[in-house]
Amino acid sequence: MKTLITIFLVTTLNLVMGVGSSVAYTQNELEVFENEPPIIKDLLERASVLLGEEDNTDSAWKAANLYCESARYGSAEGIYRLGMLYAFGRGVPANRDYAANLFGIASAHGHFEAQKMLETTEIKFSEIKKSNTPNCILEAIAPEKASTQDYANVQSPKIDAYIASLPKNKRWVVDLVSTIADWYKVDEKLVLSIITAESNFKITAKSNKQAQGLMQLIPATADRFNVKNAYNASQNIKGGVKYLRWLLSYFRGDVTLVVAAYNAGEGAVDKYKGVPPYKETRIYVKKVLGLYQAKRHDFDASIAQASPVIKKESAK
Repeated sequence: MKTLITIFLVTTLNLVMGVGSSVAYTQNELEVFENEPPIIKDLLERASVLLGEEDNTDSAWKAANLYCESARYGSAEGIYRLGMLYAFGRGVPANRDYAANLFGIASAHGHFEAQKMLETTEIKFSEIKKSNTPNCILEAIAPEKASTQDYANVQSPKIDAYIASLPKNKRWVVDLVSTIADWYKVDEKLVLSIITAESNFKITAKSNKQAQGLMQLIPATADRFNVKNAYNASQNIKGGVKYLRWLLSYFRGDVTLVVAAYNAGEGAVDKYKGVPPYKETRIYVKKVLGLYQAKRHDFDASIAQASPVIKKESAK
C-alpha cells in the first residue's frame, strides 16, 4: 500500500519526466510549453525528448543542462523541472537544498506545481542563498553528474527473499522505506536489512537500552535527527535513514563500519579503529551483512568529514 505522498510524487515525477508515455512529452506539457518564449519552448521540448530515452544513461544529465539554460533565461518551468531532477537525483546528484530553493524560486514566480512540491514533500524553502542554488543557473556551466551507482543491480538475494516472505500486514513498511530511502539516496535493501536485524518490522519494538521503533533509535539519535515520535513509522525510518546517510559519508561508503557504528555508535568504531570487540556488535554486523551482501555504498562526502579510521587507511 502506498501513501498519498508516494502516489503524488510518482505521478508528478512521471508527468515531468515523460515516463509511461509513448510520446516524447504529454499533451499537458505541450500546453505548458506553448506559453513559453520560442527559445525556452525549444529547450524544454528537447529536455522532454531526452528524458524519454530511458536507455541513454546520460539523457537525464543532458536534460538537466537544458533546464539550467532555460532557468538562466528566467523560465519558472525550467527551474521547477530542474528542481525535480535534484529532488529525485536523476541525472544530477540528489540535493534537497537545491530542490527546495528551486521550488521556492519557481513558486515565487507563480508556478503552482512547485508550490505543491514544497507543501507535499515538506521541503523547507527559506532565504535564497547562492550556496543552495546550482551553479549552472548562475553561470553557463554544466551541472554535476549523478553517481553511476545503480542500487537495483546490488545483489542481495537474502534480504530479497526475506522481504518476499513478509506477511501482508508488514508489506506497507517496505513501500515506505522505498520512498524515504530514495529521497536520501540510501539503498533501500540496506535499510530493510537494518530493520530486519533491529526490530523485524515491529513498529512498537523497544529494547532494554530504550532504543525505539522500526530502526531502534535511541533518544539521543532521535533528537539528533529531529525525530519527535520514534514510534511513528515515517519519522522513525526518516531518522534512521538520515543517520545511515551521515554514517555512509563519515565512513566513506564502508558498509561494515557503517553497520557497526549504527549498532555501537561511531565513537566506538573510531576508538577501536574498526568493528568494536563487543559480542553483540559483531553478531549484529554479521547478520546485517549476511542479509545485505554488499560492502560498499555510494556516499556524499560533503555531509561529514571522514572518520579518523578512514583518514588513517587513506594515508597508508
